[in-house]
Amino acid sequence: MKSTNYTAVSEFLLLGLTDDPALQPFIFSLFLSMYLVTNLGNLLIILAVSSDPHLHTPMYFFLSNLSFTDLCISTTTIPKMLANIQAQDHSITYTGCLTQNGFVLDFGCLENCLLAVMAYDRFVAICHPLRYMVIMNPCHCVLLILLSLPISIVHSLLHSLMVLRLSFCTVLEIPHFFCELAQVIKLACSDTFNNSLLIYSASSLFVGIPLIGIIFSYTQIVSSLLRIPSVGGRYKAFSTCGSHLSVVSLFYGIGFGVYISSAVTDYSMKIAAASMMHIMVP
Repeated sequence: MKSTNYTAVSEFLLLGLTDDPALQPFIFSLFLSMYLVTNLGNLLIILAVSSDPHLHTPMYFFLSNLSFTDLCISTTTIPKMLANIQAQDHSITYTGCLTQNGFVLDFGCLENCLLAVMAYDRFVAICHPLRYMVIMNPCHCVLLILLSLPISIVHSLLHSLMVLRLSFCTVLEIPHFFCELAQVIKLACSDTFNNSLLIYSASSLFVGIPLIGIIFSYTQIVSSLLRIPSVGGRYKAFSTCGSHLSVVSLFYGIGFGVYISSAVTDYSMKIAAASMMHIMVP
């Protein structure tokens, strides 16, 4: 029987965006600046919504939750990358890697749910304006957030528990700036069929359903806008959806781009850079 070289995993190596030492200071400065600006913007949004009574509406309540989620997902990944560059050490512990992966999956799924909830909010506001404050009452808004949390946690736990079952070989280099699930699974020596099956099925469920909800909401919004006689009225109504639609386009557009790239190419550094944009830009 052929023996397989398994090892007790203590750490992984995150190769980052490039292995060129000359580019490391530039990458550190660039992404430190982006990280600080991103988090400052999110914190200002949360502070503005919480301190101004005029912004205590469902739309801004969901926006502040989205800002908090963005702050969490960037904080889960970027500081470790910056610390590794500064220390010139690519290592991350096995526990740290699985923890980081779990939080990324959790907050990523939560962002999906929040974008769908915000699309539903715009659907009610435009298609049922007279009933808006009745439907989107504070209890209903909080309930939508509370329903999103366990969904995201279950999604994260499913993948994390499946990864714990895997055995790893001696090559533990991850060509990414964080412990991305697919890259971790590629390092396993044991059978990963169930993990791959879970990725496809969970993506269809936890990403597909919110996306379908967003598409349905905007289909109804466009249909309702077409019935408004004046062009000014249409523009005024749709302008409340502009920023949300932009974030949805960036989030899912870059996300699908990363997924398709990983399926058709092995150029991992390019995929890692696209993933960075997926986390930072929207």
